[in-house]
Amino acid sequence: MESEGITVFEIPDIYTLISGTSEGTSKLGAFDNAILNAGVGNTNLIKLSSILPPGASFQNRIVYPRGVLVPIAYGSISSDVKGEMIAASVAIAISADDGFGVIMEYSGITSAEEVEKTARKMAEDAMKHRNVKIKELKSLSSEHIVVNFGCAFAAVPMWYLNLL
Repeated sequence: MESEGITVFEIPDIYTLISGTSEGTSKLGAFDNAILNAGVGNTNLIKLSSILPPGASFQNRIVYPRGVLVPIAYGSISSDVKGEMIAASVAIAISADDGFGVIMEYSGITSAEEVEKTARKMAEDAMKHRNVKIKELKSLSSEHIVVNFGCAFAAVPMWYLNLL
């Protein structure tokens, strides 16, 4: 969109939480299969730095057209160490005032429970540093035991109501 010679970007107004895990024939193949498993594998992911726009509303599921550019904050981990437990998580701390939020991502060689606990704490800390009161905390994680090449993925993809 353009207004008086200035480019104005649309702000996403809906979001969801997704996760996926998978094996592949390479680390990249495992990542690709995990994002397919999570429901965003046929899109182009634009990684965001972790701010939920004020007033964005949660949707249980968003169906994206193939090939679109999807704004997304995500954590992922890939491994080729057989038997290793890997996990990824995202957490969103949402403000009591206007729905502004901070998204934190965390992944590691540990359990889903541990990465989710860490991501939630990181989101709470981020709001504390902003002096913003939290109304709600949402989180999701995934966990995978590596067979050959594995990936764990968790994300907060966003979208635009006017494009549904």
